[in-house]
Amino acid sequence: MKAMLFALFACAFNLIAGYGRLVSFGHAMFLGTAGYVCGHAAKVWGLSPELAILAGTGAAALLGAASGWLAIRRSGIYFAMVTLAFAQMIYFVALQARFTGGEDGLQGVPRGHLLGLVDLSVPANLYAFVLVVFLGGFYLIMRLVGSPFGRILKAIGDHEPRAQSLGLDTERYKLAAFTISAALAGLAGSTKAIVNQIATLTDVHWAMSGEVLLMTFLGGVGTLFGPVVGAFVVIAMQNYLAALGQWVTVIHGLIFVLCVVAFRRGIVGELTALAQRRPHRTAPAPASAPAPAAREVPGE
Repeated sequence: MKAMLFALFACAFNLIAGYGRLVSFGHAMFLGTAGYVCGHAAKVWGLSPELAILAGTGAAALLGAASGWLAIRRSGIYFAMVTLAFAQMIYFVALQARFTGGEDGLQGVPRGHLLGLVDLSVPANLYAFVLVVFLGGFYLIMRLVGSPFGRILKAIGDHEPRAQSLGLDTERYKLAAFTISAALAGLAGSTKAIVNQIATLTDVHWAMSGEVLLMTFLGGVGTLFGPVVGAFVVIAMQNYLAALGQWVTVIHGLIFVLCVVAFRRGIVGELTALAQRRPHRTAPAPASAPAPAAREVPGE
């Protein structure tokens, strides 16, 4: 369940980083904000899990629209720094606010009954619910990427001045993509709070933004399945290398450096390029029929 939720988070990040060429250093603020809002709505307001998740997703979308409205006015490293600044502000708000629990986090988030019928305290029901959330979010991203909106977003990422010369309002498209990405990241964060029954400062820390960056680039930025593969690989390393303690972070860093230096297209990108470079077997050309003998013309 953790791998699927982080895969959805990485896919949401890839929507702007891979197709819109907007690399955010503060995407964790949407994951963490949605988790806190969802946990508070379920624990304090007594909302059902689906309504609490919608509340968290909506809060992340509003935060994405507000921060994106300022961030998209810059590009490159300046865009990344603006998003990082917003993320740090959200981190300190989460640290000082009462309803977040500070360093202790928001604990005891109830799972409740989905639609008043499905008991999410049953592991099988919870797993099925997370699977539906992941597949639904991934399907939405897949449709967006293949739609005219996705092609326009890719065109803006490839050459924004040319897109502007065609009469496209590039800022409007970038803001829409940023808001959608924030909402999907919020969906992952809200569901994560229900699954883990806790929302902590870890989800809004800048290290979480670096982690989703690693997942996306390791799997293959700009590919549809790359973030999913990267998320599962990183989560698997965290689980199976947990005995190494803090050395897991060092290993993550080394893998990221290796990814950037050796195979910049990521796992899925390199496999796709390798498949395209393989020579295709061609069927032998049919033997040509012998040319007809020249006929003698009388008088020659």
